[in-house]
Amino acid sequence: MTDADAVSRGAETAPDPASMRKQYRAEGLSEGELAATPVAQFARWFKQAATEAHLFEPNAMVVSTADADGRPSARTVLLKQFDERGFVFYTNYDSRKARDLAENPYVSLLFPWHPMARQVVVTGVARRTGRDETAAYFRTRPHGSQLGAWASEQSSVIGTRADLEASYAELAARYPEGEQVPVPPHWGGFRVAPQTVEFWQGRENRLHDRLRYVAEADGSWRVERLSP
Repeated sequence: MTDADAVSRGAETAPDPASMRKQYRAEGLSEGELAATPVAQFARWFKQAATEAHLFEPNAMVVSTADADGRPSARTVLLKQFDERGFVFYTNYDSRKARDLAENPYVSLLFPWHPMARQVVVTGVARRTGRDETAAYFRTRPHGSQLGAWASEQSSVIGTRADLEASYAELAARYPEGEQVPVPPHWGGFRVAPQTVEFWQGRENRLHDRLRYVAEADGSWRVERLSP
């Protein structure tokens, strides 16, 4: 069997994505149910996702960026904090996402809570967190994760997995469990100050509810309904 035959057979046996259909929940989302601010509404849905639906990593979000030429990229990152100032995640400042944000600070965050037929989409501007805030969070990370922030030159090309593990082993010997690991100067947080926050609730017949908060110049929020 040729490679082409193998690919063809694999395509034939794979499920047909066009035939995959699921009828979403009948309960909807109305303007009268919304909290006063998008962060308060997010907190409400986030609590339901974490403590009622027990979703796996409900703080996982797709972070989409674009470089100065408009070339996009996306990856899954964990949300680590949110409040009325914005949504915070941490990364290597030499990573592709951080390089993109240095050139173009506009970013989109997507929380895909599929089991609940819900999505939250945040668009806004990302700015680095202060070093004190970064250090305070870094100290809460497991010891191994602290070492990993030093060992990984995130998004750069490496020769082998063994190279990465050797780098980690060297750091583990230098900073054994119980010894304080310094905060890497190339590592830190981004806070995304929201400009729009959309709450998407799946409905029957694909007539979904989409309610979007839009920031006004005076600091208030306008709510608008989008067609599905």
